[in-house]
Amino acid sequence: MKVAVVGATGMVGRVMLAVLEERNFPVTELIPVSSPASVGKPITFKGKTYTICSMDEAISRRPEVAIFSAGGSVSLENAPRFAEVGTTVIDNSSAWRMQPDKKLIVPEINAHTLTKDDKIIANPNCSTIQMVVALNPLYHRYGIERLVISTYQSVTGTGKNAVEQMYAERAGREAQMVYKYPIDLNCIPHCDVFLDNGYTKEEMKLVHETRKILGDDSLKITATAVRVPVVGGHSEAVNVYFKQEYDLAELRQLLEKAPGLTVLDNTAEFQYPMPLIAEGKDTVWVGRLRRDESQERTLNMWIVADNLRKGAATNAIQIAEYLLEKGML
Repeated sequence: MKVAVVGATGMVGRVMLAVLEERNFPVTELIPVSSPASVGKPITFKGKTYTICSMDEAISRRPEVAIFSAGGSVSLENAPRFAEVGTTVIDNSSAWRMQPDKKLIVPEINAHTLTKDDKIIANPNCSTIQMVVALNPLYHRYGIERLVISTYQSVTGTGKNAVEQMYAERAGREAQMVYKYPIDLNCIPHCDVFLDNGYTKEEMKLVHETRKILGDDSLKITATAVRVPVVGGHSEAVNVYFKQEYDLAELRQLLEKAPGLTVLDNTAEFQYPMPLIAEGKDTVWVGRLRRDESQERTLNMWIVADNLRKGAATNAIQIAEYLLEKGML
């Protein structure tokens, strides 16, 4: 199978290549695509060296699937060009997520909605993916009325220059300022751009994408997204107000049985999810499960995942695996 990875030299693109290799996706011909400055440079995959090619060349080679992680403008321009030659595009940018005719897919939740006619498939935002994987079994059992979300997001979500800023600050070197303020020894309540309503784009992604994935526009959702000086993954404190009363022991069992989830919740032994545990793994970790004692039918939970893997690369490749399994590639 011919597989194009668009944005192959970026932080997420390199993880996509690693996950394709780890999961033994049947790549017979890799077509790595990057910016014009990188065209012609070598890149290694499964011990073999490939040459980074241009977008036009990649399209001319008609891959069965193209996995994008190259930014919204690149995707808007080029995903339809791939689709026109029969390629199925799985896009990691925000370009297509809220388009009414494009599906926003987390395989554990809604891969069954995909058909052969879906040639451009949207990969959700990293913080949304991990949250809905944890919420989905609870939503179907108890119903959800309202979510109050606080995120603690890794600098890797901004990109390699942000990681370099943090480490430069930590080493006392002059840093290229990706953020407006120092990030090391700091928390910045500002992820993505501010909108007219005072929220950031990242915060509103959590609102709109969660409703679309769960298929429920009635969900009341509010969020605060914070950038923190860690590299292992995103963390989220989520307050869930259910439509029905719940039993905590039953709720825990639902989470333990749910695909893609690992419950780590033993406060007596100081066991709970952290980015240090999540880094490099594909599962979504859930812990600190406890009743909100200020209000009925309400749960507090802590959700952690590696934002470069399940929050981006792994989710995209799981979509491709599902399409392959169902004969749609």
